[in-house]
Amino acid sequence: MAKYKVYVSDYDYPNLDIERSVLEPIGAEVIGLQCKTGEDIAELAADADVILQQYAKIFRETLSKLKNCKAICRYGTGVDIVDVEAAYEFGMIVTNVPDYCIDEVADHSISMGLMLLRRIPMYARATKRGEWHWSASGGKIFRFRSSIWGLIGFGRIAQNIARKLVDFGFEIISYDPYVSRSFMNTHGVRKVELDELFETADLVDVMCPYTPETHHIVDGKAFELMKETAVLINCSRGKCVDNKALYQALVEGKIASAGLDDPEEEPAKLNNWTPDMNPLFTLDNCFITPHSAYVSVQSLDECRYVAAENARAILLGERPLDQVFP
Repeated sequence: MAKYKVYVSDYDYPNLDIERSVLEPIGAEVIGLQCKTGEDIAELAADADVILQQYAKIFRETLSKLKNCKAICRYGTGVDIVDVEAAYEFGMIVTNVPDYCIDEVADHSISMGLMLLRRIPMYARATKRGEWHWSASGGKIFRFRSSIWGLIGFGRIAQNIARKLVDFGFEIISYDPYVSRSFMNTHGVRKVELDELFETADLVDVMCPYTPETHHIVDGKAFELMKETAVLINCSRGKCVDNKALYQALVEGKIASAGLDDPEEEPAKLNNWTPDMNPLFTLDNCFITPHSAYVSVQSLDECRYVAAENARAILLGERPLDQVFP
């Protein structure tokens, strides 16, 4: 008879061997579900002591029904898909994994940005058509040195991006109302207001958490301010960018191109997603990866171990390392 029940709300890993290696030695049974919408979690995991959460949305109504649950342990960094305040109201702890993919997301964002600033996909398509000329990309290409890379948000990943971009010679600017000008200066980054960032950046890189404040922080007004040659990169939450406004901006030539790691509808959290739900997938100047910016062999293993260790600590009555507060 298991001493504890730990449910995994949903997962896209090949198995749950890592979670079991951490939790079974303390008498926990690890039970995998595939409830990525979160709609049936309260029924499927009614006797849960802890829930490990990947994509499932776990909000107040569900939390109120989980009578035995001590914690919701997120596999990722963001906690926008769990009602943290309600969890604590119902006597639960919330944890996340805050540090596991700082390099991966920075590298993915930079890779997308450099690819589009050099218009490499456009050149590749042109050569396959038999066009062999430096003008075949169909757009302007500027030298990296003295180009402006604008970061919306200046947390740990954005700081890592800034550090890695130094040798390319970009001027780096950032908008973040919660980070001081002096701190940004220590990273060689100039603090600006949001409108100035949109107006001056050659590349706008969205690197902020998803909150009510950052919902559609890049919207139609932003695209009106941006340069026609500008590139947009979003390896943050999909809903930080207004996808309808982005589609219009790309079709009408208000910006040159975009690279996204997730569209606004966030397919991983839907049961029956198809690309025709979002017209951005029809565009030749928009490049979308499947929420994979955080991925490496090392980061996936680290994320799973840390989430399971947080659950283990809570079950043993210890304080987890990565507790999130309302």
